[in-house]
Amino acid sequence: MKQRFITPLLALALLSGTALADASYVRREEVRTFVRTMEEKHGFDGGEVLAALDRARHDPDVIRLISPSGSSGLRSWQRYRARFLDSARIGSGIAFWQEHAATLQAAYERYGVPPEIVVAIIGVETHYGRNTGNFETLSALATLAFDYPPRAPLFLRELENLFLLAREQQRDLFSYYGSYAGAIGYPQFLPSSIRSYGVDFDHSGTIDFDLEPTDAIGSVARYLAEHGWVRDELVAEPARIASEADLQALIDAGIKPMLSPEQLAQAGVTSLDGTLRAAPATLVDLATPDTGTEYWLGYQNFYTITRYNKSSFYAMAVFELSQALREQQKAETARVE
Repeated sequence: MKQRFITPLLALALLSGTALADASYVRREEVRTFVRTMEEKHGFDGGEVLAALDRARHDPDVIRLISPSGSSGLRSWQRYRARFLDSARIGSGIAFWQEHAATLQAAYERYGVPPEIVVAIIGVETHYGRNTGNFETLSALATLAFDYPPRAPLFLRELENLFLLAREQQRDLFSYYGSYAGAIGYPQFLPSSIRSYGVDFDHSGTIDFDLEPTDAIGSVARYLAEHGWVRDELVAEPARIASEADLQALIDAGIKPMLSPEQLAQAGVTSLDGTLRAAPATLVDLATPDTGTEYWLGYQNFYTITRYNKSSFYAMAVFELSQALREQQKAETARVE
């Protein structure tokens, strides 16, 4: 059954050429290839896909924001950390945790991801839903799919998934708003992630990431669980580095925890108490110019957080925010008792 997004008259006008004269995307061959894919692979009406893309508009701000800055400045862990580890974000996180404590506990029981990790991810992504983005998602994804060659295949898949998501949710394509990269709602899921990992956690009959965070909480927990989260296991711990240690080979081993305790010990790396866990680890280097580098041992759960955003800075910001939230929540609970 073919999905309709607009009136048949407008689709007919497109196909007859009356609307094509002023179109921004629909005359391009790669767009027509996309339309054929949606017809043949998913059973969409081609004229109506064209009509939707005719309403999409190239957004130069999307290209500007996603393009590398070209700055020669060095990355700074302390500067990055300061964006997320401040009193405002911790205070708002505690309020969010307390308001949604039952939902966070239910997510932990089902998926094994502790409340502080889920709260920290939503806090880092959107400041607990305050900054979800105001870019119209269809136009943002069309801009990236057809006008940003470096990552066009990724965003073409997300554009495809947006059409599918709108059909599955029986929702207007143009009602989705989010980041310049097409990420939506409290958890900033791309359309493919909503379709693959989204959970109707409040049993309302639909997945809603816009109005309130219940579905987002369940979906973040599910996403992490399905990407390898290990219940009740450590995320990361500070590393002790021997003065003669040669770390380059360990850093070059990558972010996935593949280093055995024997490899770490031989290279002069231990935990702060001088021991090493049996689990494989990665050596995380967090550099700050003119200050030095922090070194941490990251375990499976640290790696899992990087599946949400493939950055060790991101994963460590989430982890440190989660620890600050947990300690503050303990203090709040102790005061009440």
